[in-house]
Parts: sequence; C-alpha cells; structure tokens
Amino acid sequence: MVTVAAGQDDVTADVEANHDENRWWPTWIADYRMRMLVAGWSTRISYRSINTYAGVVTRAAHIGFDTLSAMPDDEITTIIQPLGLPAARIGYLRSLQSFLESRAEDYLLHGDATTVIADFAGQVEHASYKVAQCSLLYARGYHCGIIPVDSGMITRLAPALGLNLASGAVAHEQMRLYLEAHADANGEHYTRLAYEQGAIALPARANPSWWLHLVLIYFKRRYLNQPHRRVCEQRPVCAQVMDCEHSPAMAMA
Repeated sequence: MVTVAAGQDDVTADVEANHDENRWWPTWIADYRMRMLVAGWSTRISYRSINTYAGVVTRAAHIGFDTLSAMPDDEITTIIQPLGLPAARIGYLRSLQSFLESRAEDYLLHGDATTVIADFAGQVEHASYKVAQCSLLYARGYHCGIIPVDSGMITRLAPALGLNLASGAVAHEQMRLYLEAHADANGEHYTRLAYEQGAIALPARANPSWWLHLVLIYFKRRYLNQPHRRVCEQRPVCAQVMDCEHSPAMAMA
C-alpha cells in the first residue's frame, strides 16, 4: 500500500508541501512547550481552516508560552476564539502547564516514547493518545520516529491494511506501534521510495517515519475518506490496492 500510495501524483505533491515545513506544526517555533500547546490546539480544526489556525499559532507563539500561561482566561479567549471551543483549549493549556512543571525536560524529549505518551494522555486534560502522539512528535521534531494516528486512520486505513485493533482510544497506540515497526523494518525501501517519488530532504541516517506518516495520512484523505473509484473494494482480501477488477472505476471500464 505504501508503494502504491507514494506513487500517486497528488499524494506526492501533498507530501512535498508538508515534509520539510509542515503547515500545522511550523519549524520556526523553537520552544518545545509551545509546540506541545499548538499541537493540542490543532485538534478539531479542519483542513479548510488551516490559515485561521496558522494565524492563531503565530500570534500565540510570538507572545510566548510563559506570558501566555500567565494571562487571564478572557485574554486568552480573544486570541484563540477563531479556533472555537475556547474553554476546552484553555483547559488544555492550564493542564499542560501543570504537567510540564512536574516533568523533567529530558524525560519529555528523550524518554521512552510509549511511556511519555501514556503519561501525557492520562494526565493532561482534553488530551488523548492522538493528542499526546502529535504533541510529542512536534516537541521532539519531525524525524523523531513517532507516527501519530488520527481517527480516520483507525476507521479508514486500518481496515484497508487488515488490522484488527482494540476498541477505544488504545487503538491509536496499537496502530502507532504497528506503523513504527514497519518504518523500522522497511526503512531502506521507504527511504528509496521517498527520494524516487518526491523532492524532499531526509536528514542523514533518519528513519523515514515522518515521510511514511505523511504518505499514509494524505492517501487516506484523498482516496479513503470518501472511497475513491480506483480503490479496491475487497481490501485486504485482494492484494492489490488500486485499479483492480474490484475497483468501481475498472468495473465500469
């Protein structure tokens, strides 16, 4: 599936546009605490609202995490109002602040990812495994090896891969570990694909986990969210991903 997905021109274009400088999580923000904050604030934001989100992120980041955290709720509300759900987003900020104050920076940025993600998801209000995964990925940097899993990957991508996941939030962690294991096991193949299919720059000796995440998330968005006519309807029973006899587009040809 990764090979087929990476070979689609629209997916390649999406990956190229977001690999070196992701619009959701910009590299110019240096404070890992602010990165964790804006990663959490990216939830419940549609792709159509990316410019609105980016504007709020820019304003908040220029204020700075410490100053923002010391502001009263009503002032913060005026900043994040364009994102909606201000009470939940402020609650996340307050809980994240307490969490960060009680955890060592080395633990957060270098500790075992599974341990930190579980800790984050369990202790930060309005967080989840997905939010914890995204926050830790952004805090540590794109190429840290973490592959965040959103709800669409659970409902759309996992069935196409033939994955049997547990019900509930833990499925996000199960699928993350599955994908990361494949990034490790097939790193050379994915790295070769990355260079063959797109103009991106992988850091030296970097695991291609970030590239893999983007390939899967944009393939899901373009071909699985609203099932594309080229996609096989018999996955995973049929080994082919697209353009086979089970694809509606081929059946009508």
